[in-house]
Amino acid sequence: MRADLYIARRYLFAKKSHHIINYISMISVIGVMLTTASLIIVLSVFNGFEKLVISLFNSFNPELLVEPVQGKTFRLDAFPTEKLNPIDGVDKISYVLEESALLKYKGQQALVKLRGVDSSFVNMTRFDTLMVQGHFVLNEFKTNYLVLGYGVAYRLQSQLGDLSNSIQVFLPDKSTDAGARIDDSFRSTYLYPSGFFSVRQDYDENYAFISLDYLQQIVGLEQVISSVEISLKPKNDVGQVQREVQKAVGAEYKVKNRFEQQSVLLQVMQSEKLMVYIILGFILLIATFNIIGSISMLIVDKKPDIKTLKALGASKKLILNIFAIEGMMISLAGGLTGLVLGGFISWLQQEFGLISLGEGGTGFVVNSYPVSIMFSDFIQVLLMVLLMSAISVIYPLRQLARRLD
Repeated sequence: MRADLYIARRYLFAKKSHHIINYISMISVIGVMLTTASLIIVLSVFNGFEKLVISLFNSFNPELLVEPVQGKTFRLDAFPTEKLNPIDGVDKISYVLEESALLKYKGQQALVKLRGVDSSFVNMTRFDTLMVQGHFVLNEFKTNYLVLGYGVAYRLQSQLGDLSNSIQVFLPDKSTDAGARIDDSFRSTYLYPSGFFSVRQDYDENYAFISLDYLQQIVGLEQVISSVEISLKPKNDVGQVQREVQKAVGAEYKVKNRFEQQSVLLQVMQSEKLMVYIILGFILLIATFNIIGSISMLIVDKKPDIKTLKALGASKKLILNIFAIEGMMISLAGGLTGLVLGGFISWLQQEFGLISLGEGGTGFVVNSYPVSIMFSDFIQVLLMVLLMSAISVIYPLRQLARRLD
């Protein structure tokens, strides 16, 4: 059967087709090639942004986060820290207290979430890598400082090194001796900023950091925290350690890994990637429809030769297979070339950063569009090309089948 197919195909295409048919076939190849390359490039850029966002949140969010199931805060002396230390895989433990606060600076105001963190926080989260100005210093030489999100600093028009004006911090007084009057329900302090950080817009505009001990002292909540952050030793199964930590702390607390802490954002990013994949898939389908015209005109051009083959005893299935292979070869030529082209362009961007984010890439976490090439994208795109190509050759082959009956 294969020998008959090869001989019949050699005979059918021994004569050159009309130049118009060649042009249409070339257009089909180019259309599939460009759409396939676009798919690879766009998916690689999405992968790059996803890895960038995850790396940024890996600096902001701990590997494991322990929070109370009910309420906002809990007492540190009631938390079973002694049960966490023996767990194989647990490296460092940090305590956090988060409170709402009002910041005032030279007539400007900003409502923020003030996070009180201990000394091990920076080493756990690598938060110093997110600093865009200054340093992550909360306490030095018995002096307390603030670390502001870049958006908070912009709203306050705060500047580092301005010793003439400090930032006034207002916090609710949660001590037992807090007065009933509104004036007695708040405490305030004056702090200088030591640095500005940048993660993502909603974080930059809403968060500021302060020493945990000092925050507990201001609000009057000694030994009270809102969460426990845990870092793990290298080469440990996060899921296994998470289950052990959950068992150790009990049902009163919930333990979240990094993906669970940012589940909504990651789901949105995956949904956006899927939608782009579907949209470009439809464009690829439209591009492969050119193959319908190519095969249809090829069938018309080879009509006399088809009659000759049929007279020589070629079966209907053999003739249909010839044109099906021809259509698949056109799409595969465009698809494989597009995969190579898209992969090459993505590699150039990944290695050399040819396309920057804005003029000079200033003001961004990265200077150029992040790209991450994944082998699975190539497989998915190739399968889509094959599927769309198979769909595109069905119509002309059905028309030819009716003529051969």
